[in-house]
Amino acid sequence: MSSITNAFQNGKAFIGFVTGGDPGIEKTEAFVLEMVRAGADLVEIGIPFSDPIAEGPVIQRANIRALSSGTTTDKLFNLVEKLRRNIETPLVFLTYLNPVFSYGYDRFFKRCRDTGVDGIIIPDLPFEEQGEVRDISARYGVDLISLIAPTSEERILEIVRTASGFLYLVSSLGVTGVRGEITTDLAAIIALVKKAQTQGGAPRLPAAVGFGIHTPTQAAEIARIADGIIVGSAIVKIIEDHGEAAGKPIYEYVKGMKEAIGS
Repeated sequence: MSSITNAFQNGKAFIGFVTGGDPGIEKTEAFVLEMVRAGADLVEIGIPFSDPIAEGPVIQRANIRALSSGTTTDKLFNLVEKLRRNIETPLVFLTYLNPVFSYGYDRFFKRCRDTGVDGIIIPDLPFEEQGEVRDISARYGVDLISLIAPTSEERILEIVRTASGFLYLVSSLGVTGVRGEITTDLAAIIALVKKAQTQGGAPRLPAAVGFGIHTPTQAAEIARIADGIIVGSAIVKIIEDHGEAAGKPIYEYVKGMKEAIGS
């Protein structure tokens, strides 16, 4: 069984995101530990990339800061290895296909296994082209996490049949970033996912919602219908605003969001 499922064993899961190396590797380590201490059930660590097409301006700026500080994929593997000495919380990389391809698929996923990376999210990898990457990631026991967008309705059964880890439901079209209102009919999408799992023979994976969630009210509303919530830009903005002193406000923010979802 995937270790990622542990994040969903004790009620609704809170999943937090940080850009690795923003503002430095050591601070990323500290911020991840603060999120876990505050109750985060899973943490996504972004591998910075020069062309993060799915990201809004907040995370784009974080990518620039991280790259400017000398962050590399190898340094982030070393970071995960160090974190694993202190926490068992599932850790997932979020990156784009180019860094994985450039590193070498086999070498990349072997290092994921050896250092303790549980899964990977690749926003620019189309579902139809996942096969080669999925086979290699599965060989090393690393979950390739699938995204389901508001426009994925006709392909949901196909996506959930091959999914692993958890399902990442994208709340809104467009790039990442906080949103004042989320208007997508998430309940209908989740109902289709559950139908595919019960009637279509797909694995019964938890479904978490991301993109735009940033307030306790939004978190509580979405947690009523989803298995977890994912927050990225709001946490990265705290880091942008507070820099190296962001540890305490990150802890307070995550703790409040975790309490809002009632677990």
